[in-house]
Amino acid sequence: MPVAVGVIQTLGFPGVLAAADAMVKAARVTLVYFDRAESSQFVVAIRGQVSEVKVAVDAGVQAAKNTYGATILMHYIVPNPPENVVAVLPIDYTEASEPFR
Repeated sequence: MPVAVGVIQTLGFPGVLAAADAMVKAARVTLVYFDRAESSQFVVAIRGQVSEVKVAVDAGVQAAKNTYGATILMHYIVPNPPENVVAVLPIDYTEASEPFR
């Protein structure tokens, strides 16, 4: 089963919160990373099947666009990332996220 990673970065917290909420509600994905990227910039990452991640990222981008004052800085999907990328970046499933797979 090919697993993808989807990432959305926003300017401001309300936008990333709306995006994360919409992504996990729109498709069968697992939220694997959430943190502040830089000053007032936030990033959220999800993992799941490629088709599910595409649906979830689209829903997250739309939710962030509809959030007052939020600005989407970037969003992207990496289908089937290589093992070395998963090992280095904080996008792997953790013990905390494993029950939600």
